Amino acid sequence: MPSPIVELDLDDWGATPEARPEWTAAVEAGKVLWFPRLAFAVRPDERALLRENMLAPKSRNVSLSADGVLKGAGGDGAEQASLAAMVGRFRAQALALVDALFPAYRGALTAAPTSFRPRRVETRRQSVRADDRRMHVDAFPSRPNYGERILRVFANINPEGAPRVWRVGGDFESVARHFLPGAKPYRAWQARALQALHVTKSLRSEYDHLMLQLHDRMKYDERWQQQGEQWRVPFAAGSCWVCYSDQAVHAVMEGQYMMEQTLYLPPGREANPAASPLQILTRLVGRPLAGVGAGVAR
Repeated sequence: MPSPIVELDLDDWGATPEARPEWTAAVEAGKVLWFPRLAFAVRPDERALLRENMLAPKSRNVSLSADGVLKGAGGDGAEQASLAAMVGRFRAQALALVDALFPAYRGALTAAPTSFRPRRVETRRQSVRADDRRMHVDAFPSRPNYGERILRVFANINPEGAPRVWRVGGDFESVARHFLPGAKPYRAWQARALQALHVTKSLRSEYDHLMLQLHDRMKYDERWQQQGEQWRVPFAAGSCWVCYSDQAVHAVMEGQYMMEQTLYLPPGREANPAASPLQILTRLVGRPLAGVGAGVAR
């Protein structure tokens, strides 16, 4: 398989690149678009914010909502205001980048809160299921999404120049073919029980069930983690990358200080819906998986 990394030469957040259909095709095929010269500029007065205790105790990330509410931040009031401004600036730049890269998505995307991740990846202690150092695709245990896509923009802002190291795996369909035969069957009564117990925010569809099965089976398969098709990718400090994290098989191995913006795209609004995880799993299973007219609970 060719490398899943597509390198693009863009170095100015304010410059509007001429969108190319092959960029959309690449990201919808599960590839990662990497901009090695596109740096998010941390201002001199913001450099003091790049420390691990800007994350509040027991918080995983700092997040900024669309209405400007900052959550999960440490520091004093003035520092939190500065941090909110910095994260908000990244949000505006990330949204402008996505709008320029993928004009076909205009009017269809919904932005999630923007995050600042100051914690060092290597020192996190998590269960196997929660450990993002193990290759996986993103799936939400509590929020069924019925095939909604998860588009993410990342920027490495490490002040010491340390890379953000990922492992990127093989194509989604090949991985799905490997793990689907051992997936537990979907049970509608279990989905109803999870919703009734408020474990899930809405009824889990068979698609959501299978995506969680893939996520978990990938993470628990030690042999596949070591021997499965994969590339080690050091995303340099001062670079940015974009991918569909529900399709690009990935693991985050090293790094500290990152900005991240998530956007959601409704199923069927891709330029090529047939390349989506929903349609790939539908073909492999041989029946509809997401339910007609199912809404997404946030």
